[in-house]
Amino acid sequence: MSKAYFSTFCLLLCATALFAQQNAPANDPGYVIARTLKDSVPKPLKTEEVDIMDVLRGIGKKKEAGQKIKVQRKVLYSFVPAIGYTLSTGFVGLFSANAAFYLSDSATTNISSVSTSFNYSQYHQITVPVQANIWTRDNGYNIIIDWRYFKYPQDTYGLGAHSLEENADKLNYSHIRLHQSVLKKISGSFYLGFGYMLDKRWKIKQEGSNEDVTAYGLASKSVSSGFLANVLYDSRKNSINPQGGFYANARYRNNLKALGSNTNWQSMVLEFRKYINFPAGSRNTLALWNFNWLTLDGKPPYLDLPSTSWDPSNNTGRGYIQGRFRSPDMLYFETEYRFSLTRNGLLGGVVFGNAQSFSNWPSSKFDRVIPGAGLGLRVKVNKASRTNIAIDYGFGVKGSRGLFVNLGEVF
Repeated sequence: MSKAYFSTFCLLLCATALFAQQNAPANDPGYVIARTLKDSVPKPLKTEEVDIMDVLRGIGKKKEAGQKIKVQRKVLYSFVPAIGYTLSTGFVGLFSANAAFYLSDSATTNISSVSTSFNYSQYHQITVPVQANIWTRDNGYNIIIDWRYFKYPQDTYGLGAHSLEENADKLNYSHIRLHQSVLKKISGSFYLGFGYMLDKRWKIKQEGSNEDVTAYGLASKSVSSGFLANVLYDSRKNSINPQGGFYANARYRNNLKALGSNTNWQSMVLEFRKYINFPAGSRNTLALWNFNWLTLDGKPPYLDLPSTSWDPSNNTGRGYIQGRFRSPDMLYFETEYRFSLTRNGLLGGVVFGNAQSFSNWPSSKFDRVIPGAGLGLRVKVNKASRTNIAIDYGFGVKGSRGLFVNLGEVF
């Protein structure tokens, strides 16, 4: 998925099985990239934690108290066939490959990961992603790559927070995404970086005559090409399933005709995440997420506009189908409470609520908040990295609802 690509239970069993005998970190063959295992192994608890592979092996041999899980230095590979499900794709079949490795001492350097997959959905959508998250010695540099190919028929509903489901039009298009950036450590958890982002779409076809789409304009092809400036602060010790810490990220994108873009336009993403251990000393976490996606100037192509679940992890707006709302400006907030259901940590639960709002194009006015809420189950896949399978059922307004499955937490 996410964020993203969503994977079902069988994917998790396959992925974990390939790593279990090596005590390796969990990897998401679809999208989730383990940022680090450093400091991610929980301190010994009175009740030993277990994960899915412990259950399948009948728990196996118990570790002695205080024994640490060893992290292998060599490259760890995974090759996994699986099936998944999302509201926007229906059932999807995929084959994924993943490699995880350290470029330096694991005590001072985060784990690096490269993953790819081939996905084909019930609705004849094809996606081929290549993602990489590379950390150099002592986390001096962080290299982030997000390359994807989409052949992606999907519904669109018009612009603004008042768009109606009955006005849905089918869009069909092909899409190449080439996003990459390099961040340099400035001090502690603070990073600065630059990058380049390209989104090229072609064979764009609209089935229908939605008034907003027609008024805004939808060309048969579009190119958005521009530079990225990136400011990051990340004090989380484990980005797969944070139990504390703060994350703040500002991403400024400047698309230029000189670089091949159809038009000059600029956008900004401001994202904040806070994780609070509550009650203190428990395994429970209160997580807060604010994601603001704004068009600063110019006119982005229709399919580059901010939209529900088109954030980088594809996880905003649980309770609504991907692309349900779209407009030049998007404001989003979500809170989730994560709690244990079993003393051994195998099962957990969440309750969540979110709110999204979109400007009413052609004005920039926000006059409606669209709520969503739901609950979910967590099943521990890898106790070393605290990776869970996340199975959520979300509700929105006017009967919107659906099942959402992720490997790793939603945020």
